[in-house]
Amino acid sequence: MDYAQAAPGALQAMLALEKYVRSCGIDPTLLELVKTRASQINGCAYCLDMHTKDARAHGETEQRLYTLSAWHETPFFTERERAALEWTEAVTLVAETHVSDEVYARARQHFDETELANLTAAIVAINGWNRFAISFRAVPGTYQVGDHS
Repeated sequence: MDYAQAAPGALQAMLALEKYVRSCGIDPTLLELVKTRASQINGCAYCLDMHTKDARAHGETEQRLYTLSAWHETPFFTERERAALEWTEAVTLVAETHVSDEVYARARQHFDETELANLTAAIVAINGWNRFAISFRAVPGTYQVGDHS
């Protein structure tokens, strides 16, 4: 199903959120890590293909991309990135985790209120995109870097 054609208003709303997220000041490398991690959790092959390509275009290393799902066990991520990844997991799995006070406190150590709100908007956006891509069978492998239309 072509959801963009079926509900162009919904697509425009998602694109507006995505435009905001890209312009709100989140470091592009961190943003791609967050989008990739949420897509791993949700099992979205299309978004994994997209965001790993975009991450590489922003200079992300293969080593960090390969170990992202096991970031807890690696020394490859900064404390700020770890806080963002932990926040990503908690918000993505909110029905299970309810975002604990401890996770919130760790996130607040590294992000001010505006940054955390923007990071959360990014997580909300990628979770929405994952749900569209998975539900409507987006085919991975077709995305080209820079094709955000």
